[in-house]
Amino acid sequence: MVQQNKNYIELKNINKSFEKFQASKDINFGIEKGRLVALLGPSGSGKTTILRMIAGLENADSGEIVIDGKVVNDIPASQRRVGFVFQNYALFRYKTVYDNIAFGLKVNHWNKADIKKRVSELINLVNLNGLEKRYPNQLSGGQRQRVAFARALAPNPELLLLDEPFAAIDAKVRQELRSWLREMINKVGITSIFVTHDQDEAIEVADEIIITNKGRVEQIGSPREIYNTPRTAFVAEFMGHPTKINNISSFWGFTGLDASYHAVIRPENVSISKKTDKIRYEVTAEEGVVERVLFRGKELEIWVRIHGILLQGTRRAEEEPIREGEQVKVFIYRAYVYKEDGEVQIVVNQTIRAEESVII
Repeated sequence: MVQQNKNYIELKNINKSFEKFQASKDINFGIEKGRLVALLGPSGSGKTTILRMIAGLENADSGEIVIDGKVVNDIPASQRRVGFVFQNYALFRYKTVYDNIAFGLKVNHWNKADIKKRVSELINLVNLNGLEKRYPNQLSGGQRQRVAFARALAPNPELLLLDEPFAAIDAKVRQELRSWLREMINKVGITSIFVTHDQDEAIEVADEIIITNKGRVEQIGSPREIYNTPRTAFVAEFMGHPTKINNISSFWGFTGLDASYHAVIRPENVSISKKTDKIRYEVTAEEGVVERVLFRGKELEIWVRIHGILLQGTRRAEEEPIREGEQVKVFIYRAYVYKEDGEVQIVVNQTIRAEESVII
């Protein structure tokens, strides 16, 4: 019995160049039906090019794009059954909310009764009741994004693509729309891919994350896998708010690592305590000097210099405050270490490992 491929979308050995710039280099991945996937990476990493090739707005130089078991390289965008939400909404300024959503249905020659029924369904879905006769300039950024989302869904596409869908929206509304998008995708059940450079957005919204860098795929996995177990140096340095260290062996607890190892340390793995605090690993904590403190509501972000390196850590806001210029105790719980072009390893401080071995 032949096992069927469960991937709804597949990119096989995709390459794409713009003159001398190679935007996509041997791209390979598959996405299961109904998944919400984030293409995450810095500017220029190739994520939007991938999205546009799937949509049919760009042509791959080589390789195959497969949707629902069919190679679509030579199929025009209008026939791929793909909905696309652009970063700037791309709404028609002189059309109402109703007419913007109905536009694609009119182009496809739906009859008036079916158009009215479909638009009404989508107005309810995206919570824009009562705004049907308004124009885009009479809407908030969040409302315009909802219109763009409804318009993309109107023709019942099999695949939804979103290019930086929250980039033009202020921070508070963006947070609300993340939850809204997750809820809408679950309701509709449509396979969806969205591009973002915001790792918090990808972690919060996506079922799966594809990390891109310099036209290549660095790692694919769930948000938890990507964050907790980075496989490459790029992913380790990109996720979270890390500090890169070239002499990790100078820190207590990591002396077994020679100079060929580089390391990344994240704030959540750095304990910064007052000199008067009683801490668990008192004997092996090192001294540092605080250079910067920022209040973040629930916690303080603290930058401390130790061994000539500026590390970031956190401290709960309800604890006794730490101030700039203060000498503090620093303990690093774990680090992500790697050699040039090597895989990333998670190395736990030797003090913790020794304690665990005694308990065992």
